[in-house]
Amino acid sequence: MEKLMQEFREDMAEFRDITEKFYAKEVSMKEYKGFSGGFGSYAQKGGEASMLRLRMPGGRLTKEKLKFVADAIAEYGVEKAHFTTCQTIQFHNLGAEAVCGIMEKALDVGIVTRGGGGDFPRNVMVSPLSGVEQGEYFDVLPYAEAASDYLMGFIKTVKMPRKLKVGFSNSPANETHATFRDLGFVAKADGTFDVYSAGGLGNNPRMGVKVAEQVPPTEILYYIKAMVNTFVAHGNYENRGKARTRYMQESLGVDGYKAAYLEKLAEVKKSEKLDIDVTAEAVAKSGNGTTVSDKRVTAQKQDGLYAVAYHPIGGIPAVTKFAQLYETIKDMEAVEVRIAPDETIYIINLNGDEAKAVLAVTDDGAQNLFETSVSCIGATICQIGLRDSQGALRQIIDEVRKHDFADGVLPRIHISGCTSSCGTHQIGTLGFHGGAKRVDGVLEPAFTFHVNGSDTEGEERFGEQWGMMLQKDMPAFFVELGQTIQAEGTTFDAWFAKKPEALKEIAGKYLY
Repeated sequence: MEKLMQEFREDMAEFRDITEKFYAKEVSMKEYKGFSGGFGSYAQKGGEASMLRLRMPGGRLTKEKLKFVADAIAEYGVEKAHFTTCQTIQFHNLGAEAVCGIMEKALDVGIVTRGGGGDFPRNVMVSPLSGVEQGEYFDVLPYAEAASDYLMGFIKTVKMPRKLKVGFSNSPANETHATFRDLGFVAKADGTFDVYSAGGLGNNPRMGVKVAEQVPPTEILYYIKAMVNTFVAHGNYENRGKARTRYMQESLGVDGYKAAYLEKLAEVKKSEKLDIDVTAEAVAKSGNGTTVSDKRVTAQKQDGLYAVAYHPIGGIPAVTKFAQLYETIKDMEAVEVRIAPDETIYIINLNGDEAKAVLAVTDDGAQNLFETSVSCIGATICQIGLRDSQGALRQIIDEVRKHDFADGVLPRIHISGCTSSCGTHQIGTLGFHGGAKRVDGVLEPAFTFHVNGSDTEGEERFGEQWGMMLQKDMPAFFVELGQTIQAEGTTFDAWFAKKPEALKEIAGKYLY
């Protein structure tokens, strides 16, 4: 890994050169996108600023990395940061010097941006409370970190048709969508993994194909190498629109795909030695006798320790929050931050008094389930975004807050600015993806409405599309929905389970 990190450092000279040429208008947006994505950076809409994606394997943000993020924000005047649904941190509105400088200095603390975009292995995802969660099957984080290190080695050696997303889940909650990722490792009660492959969200979503059961965790790298080899052998290099792994289910058929994958697996097992020996880090810390109870607090499996959840609206915290959080936790034993796939962060391994201190410094976030709704960065920044998903979410929340609905009356929603599902709209209880609708001869900003998605293992389903809703009507829809459910003294989940037709009746007033 040290040799690879040195190679990444050496690549920075070329990145800086091309970036400076782009900002000097000597390189086109299209040319720059094809180059910069492999470094985890893209030009934003309009081409006057850049974004930078900081990979955090497993969503793990140690105190050292948190300090770097806070210091980089201060040094370079970073204006906007976003927790993503792939458990990374994105910086936005960066100039050429900022994007190059942050990228270079991040390597010094083990933060890699290489492969954060483009046709490369992306950030490896992990259940955010792995290692501390009550009821988990086992701690999958050390295996995911080993997988991340291994996948990094393909960035400079293998040309894949498109990106490759790998996830690990520690329980049936399946927060990382491991059963429908490009490659997913699903923990089982017996300490092994079931392996799923060739799934994914976005256009033409697909559930993953179960390619193996009861895989010893020590053997995961064989399955990763087999996935890469299968993708290279059978992926579509001619049509990017059909180049993600899930399209191999179409080109080969489900059974044909599974057979092709298992053939590559057999070849890898015969020719390579890829067994790993990793050990989970035990949390030696114990509680201090202080107990704490709050809807944002989760008791860990370690006696007397807690995790505190913080969900900034839309996954966008005030950039000063990183420094505030670091100053709060820097002297707390064994405390670290985990980024979740729903844009929440968890501060873990807190004793009771520490949890109270963290609650106080994070009291500006979501106040109820609805406010933990998920949104991609949206069309004001993203080159390919069609709608301002962040703006739409903020408009809805601002209007809903006027009505003081009880917690649970409205569900968490998922909003994507386009069909790419960066807001994971297809697995939301209610989801939206951006588009446009012509009404009375006028093209209006609108979102397609998705209903009843789920990512829970054994209950996975993509939401049904019910029609399109104008963005300007979305706040009124949620107010009417909330008023109806509040009047019945129940929650959305209970109400919809009993009265699915009632949602259709309300939504029908707003849908086209």
